[in-house]
Amino acid sequence: MTTIYIGVMTGTSMDGVDFVAASFDPLYIHATLTVPFDPALRDELMALTLPDDNEIDRMGQADVALATMIGHGINRLIAENNLDKTQIKAIGSHGQTIRHRPEHGFTLQIGDPNRIAELTSIAVISDFRRRDIAAGGQGAPLVPAFHQALFQHPSIHRVILNLGGIANVSLLPAGCPDDVYGFDTGPANILMDAWCNRYTGQPYDENGNWAAYGQPIRALLDRLQAHEYFSREPPKSTGREDFNLEWLDEQISDWRNALDYDELEDIPENVQATLLKLTTRAIKKAIYRSPLDTGEVYICGGGAYNSYLLEQLRWRLRKHHWSVQTTAALGLSPTWVEATAFAWLAMRFDQQLSGNLPAVTGAAGYRVLGTITAV
Repeated sequence: MTTIYIGVMTGTSMDGVDFVAASFDPLYIHATLTVPFDPALRDELMALTLPDDNEIDRMGQADVALATMIGHGINRLIAENNLDKTQIKAIGSHGQTIRHRPEHGFTLQIGDPNRIAELTSIAVISDFRRRDIAAGGQGAPLVPAFHQALFQHPSIHRVILNLGGIANVSLLPAGCPDDVYGFDTGPANILMDAWCNRYTGQPYDENGNWAAYGQPIRALLDRLQAHEYFSREPPKSTGREDFNLEWLDEQISDWRNALDYDELEDIPENVQATLLKLTTRAIKKAIYRSPLDTGEVYICGGGAYNSYLLEQLRWRLRKHHWSVQTTAALGLSPTWVEATAFAWLAMRFDQQLSGNLPAVTGAAGYRVLGTITAV
């Protein structure tokens, strides 16, 4: 009988919850579903990523609300796709990160696994990041281990680039399983989506059309790149704590108050173009500073559908003849890669196999990741 694991992912962009029912060896996707966030819940989750008043009560309420949403989403996934519930071994639920501070030894994801287990009558594997942090790691990114298992090639160097709220790379040297590494390169959709929503009322810049209409502002780009994260050496990870709309507003204000401010440059689409260039520059630096000379880049996450961003990446990586396409070319839609990764991590926990890559996170060694909420 086929064993199925359900992966649940809510990312930094907070645009919704992705559900994937998958089996492995070989990979087979049985069903998928995305459920958009209720705007009030999304606003509260975003607010909880930064310090504010009455955080504990508010966090507890959001913890319950998100878990309820996830539990109902899983039941819907099962019902709408006529899945045999007896085949489903476990749910791998990442939860929503509301604070990630590996430099202080902690990370926090909410979405109560007890409530998910109660609503679905299926065991839930959750809390994937803290064991890695306890072992001295960053707790992120965790997807490179899955990328290695699924996408590493014996003779072609590959880079798997996830363009979610934060961009991260998995660098997969050809035929060298012990040399895989990866890290968060910096912001991707997190700033572009917020800026676009403020000035256009749209949740994201479709196809990057708005950014394409603008021109990057060199002085502002230099100011944004001065953030200490970009000069930090891996292992490293980041999130909304470092890159958010408030931080961007401060940088723009400082730029406007400096001698390098040009009033003619100061239009919203130019800022959007600058944010896109900030993302592509950091990715180019990550790939060109790696030992990989040339190969294939495969993109997943919501940013995979930003055609202008992909065009800019192809142009920036042309020097060493890197090809750029989405993971659809490898048989897995960009939308479902991360949720499938957490189904895979649930499978790894179930089989008591490691889920991290110490070379990626900086942990002291390989660890079985997650905790189980049984039924």
